[in-house]
Amino acid sequence: MNSRASGDGSNDRSSLALLTLAALGVVYGDIGTSPLYAFREAFSGEHGLPVTQANVLAVLSMMFWSVTLVVSLKYVTIVMRFDNGGEGGILALLALALRLTRTQPRLTWTVGMLGIFGASLFYGDAIITPAISVLSAVEGLSVATPAFEHWIVPITIAVLVGVFAMQSHGTSVLGKLFGPVTVLWFLVLAVLGVISIAQTPAVLAALDPRHALGFAWHAPGLTFLVLGAVFLALTGAEALYADMGHFGATPVRLAWFGLVFPALMCNYFGQGALALRDPAAIKSPFYLLAPQELLIPLVVLATIATIIASQATISGAFSVTNQATRLGYLPRVPTRHTSETERGQIYIPQVNWTMLVLVILLVLAFKTSTAIAAAYGIAVSGTMVLTTALIAIVSISMKKRPNPLFLLLLALIGAVELIFFLANATKFADGGWFPLACGLVLFVLLTTWKRAAATLTALEIAKRVPLDAFPALCSADIPRVSGTAVFLTPDPDSVPTVLLHNLKHNKVLHQRIVFLTIANEDVPRIPDIERTEVRVIERGCVYQATLRYGFMEQPDVLTGLKLLERHGLHFDTLDTTFFLGKATLARAAKRGLFTWRRELFRWMQRNSPAPAEYFGLPPDRVIELGTRVTL
Repeated sequence: MNSRASGDGSNDRSSLALLTLAALGVVYGDIGTSPLYAFREAFSGEHGLPVTQANVLAVLSMMFWSVTLVVSLKYVTIVMRFDNGGEGGILALLALALRLTRTQPRLTWTVGMLGIFGASLFYGDAIITPAISVLSAVEGLSVATPAFEHWIVPITIAVLVGVFAMQSHGTSVLGKLFGPVTVLWFLVLAVLGVISIAQTPAVLAALDPRHALGFAWHAPGLTFLVLGAVFLALTGAEALYADMGHFGATPVRLAWFGLVFPALMCNYFGQGALALRDPAAIKSPFYLLAPQELLIPLVVLATIATIIASQATISGAFSVTNQATRLGYLPRVPTRHTSETERGQIYIPQVNWTMLVLVILLVLAFKTSTAIAAAYGIAVSGTMVLTTALIAIVSISMKKRPNPLFLLLLALIGAVELIFFLANATKFADGGWFPLACGLVLFVLLTTWKRAAATLTALEIAKRVPLDAFPALCSADIPRVSGTAVFLTPDPDSVPTVLLHNLKHNKVLHQRIVFLTIANEDVPRIPDIERTEVRVIERGCVYQATLRYGFMEQPDVLTGLKLLERHGLHFDTLDTTFFLGKATLARAAKRGLFTWRRELFRWMQRNSPAPAEYFGLPPDRVIELGTRVTL
């Protein structure tokens, strides 16, 4: 009995080890590549500090305590407790907050705006991360030999094209390599850092927060500017929360405290030690930690690590898009699952190729990682501030008397993040405008679609006939045709408008009619046993069925219809016709202040894919009837 228990424990430990290894490859790619540029940027550019012992120790102290407070304490220790059915990320947190505040309309509106703007800023981060990560890695070639100086941008673009091109094949095969390669990367970071620290152990004095506080006290204005560079050490922290649903909180925490955090700090302090020995090394402190003969292998390893970091943000953009669609903030977009076992591995062509174009334009416009660094922090710091605000709202809504010490701690963290955001905002003209512009465009798109779609739905509901009144509409003289008609409708309590239009124009009804509602729930996933619900309106003739899906799931109507068999409903695809309705917004009769939003919605609607494609319906069994709505 004891041996069996021991075996079970061994299996649990083995599973935990594998999850931790996988988490290293997916979660920490972004923050793990920050040593390529973060420390250097504090001493570069127009507002760069002179390379003195006091300045080096102050910057390292700021980095250490910022990472400890924001990443270790906030994200790894606190934020991971606020999951939505095991899922993390700002949209999962938004869904949880909306569910908790739905009885307070004004607070619900505020929560929605905070969450959507945070998600919009994430896209700016997702575009910048591949550009700055790969570019900073390839720049190591110019350190190895100046002959590569003119090839940095072309090689970067070639690598990026390869990264985005492989997305359609999925990451299941490549993903198996992510964990071991990332472990190697962090071990190399640690070893290079420890060797350098051993040569100049005085750098460890930066662990004392008084170096950071003293610098801030004597030079508050300069500190404010330097914080923009210090913040680069925190980029990627949002991934800890966003990807927790794939691995669970424990593996993510083990990976952070067991390897990632120590390795990062060793490398940053190693770069600081090198700068103390040779101030000229600040031009590329990461690569100059390595011996000359190991530079090329290090560049190759760094490039692979940045590809992994890019993969994490690209996959994150797919996930955020999918969640936004499921929560009603974007039109339905074609989504392909690239793995038969992992539901989180998806591919969205429109998002993929749009991101590639923007990333290449970003590289061509900025040309160096130092130039892109100015644009990087503002999107991430903005998302962090909004996440902290949503956490506070959720914690207050979940408990009648929330812990005041906890709220005070959140306020402290939020204040630090707000300072980081303001520090990054000073780089607005140097490139910070780019992620804000991306976020603003996405915010307008998301809110416009949500508002217009809600308006159209409300108008349709106002015209609908209650479902219980349907049998009375079916007079005996209406001809019946053989087969089953499935009418997709968002409202389970009303007769679908598309049926009324079909009856008006074709003057027939099918022998069996099923009103089908696809319900979007604000939880990540719904178990199949809870997915279906059937109401009998007229036995053998008329039914109302509901298929429920979480915001992390992709609706599949044909698979869902098979689940209805346990309710006694059997479907033959060749004998079933699917009726879809589409309400479009008419042009404005008179132009006004917000006419552009109406035209934007019309453009989004014209360019969104057909519902039949999104729901996986056979195109030769679909009839779509449209109505035009005038406001």
